[in-house]
Amino acid sequence: MCLDFVNLPFTSGDPVAHTTSWLELIEFLTEKQIVSGARSNELSSLTETDPKAAGTLLAHAARLGQGMRLAFRAILRAGRIQREWLEAINEILRVTEGYDQLEWDGNGWRLGFVAKHEGLEWLLAAIARSGAELIAEGSRNGLQQCSNANCHLLFYDDSRTRRRKWCSMALCGNRSKVAAFARRQGEEKARAHHA
Repeated sequence: MCLDFVNLPFTSGDPVAHTTSWLELIEFLTEKQIVSGARSNELSSLTETDPKAAGTLLAHAARLGQGMRLAFRAILRAGRIQREWLEAINEILRVTEGYDQLEWDGNGWRLGFVAKHEGLEWLLAAIARSGAELIAEGSRNGLQQCSNANCHLLFYDDSRTRRRKWCSMALCGNRSKVAAFARRQGEEKARAHHA
């Protein structure tokens, strides 16, 4: 979950992106089943009903994404993780005090988390926990960066051989194979022309 999160454009820390990426955050939270569809609809309009709360959560999300991205890149380089990068993660983890309870979602019962914290930061708790677990695993984990030089996406290699190279075979892997094929074809034509 944390890698999907850091790969989103709104977690880059770019303040310009904040005004247009609120719906991306809500969509992500819904897709990852952190919020229900009904809660998603309610949160979607928060930029109009409570722009300050929406802006605060988006700022927390950006800080969390940036902190995790820096830590993950340090792991990939076998570098040192700076304590200040982890503060955004720890800040969110501190608001996770609460309890689980069964909730009716209209179709059936599901386990929901009730936070004691009043703010919206608890929405980021599962993401922060996922990132904290990945960082705690350190270099033993399957954290990888896409081999495509133009792609900066991170992924978790849980393949059997641990030799996955691309964020997506359908995108970067296929592009790389097509480019390599075209390069080989060009080299063969150049050799044939000089022969």
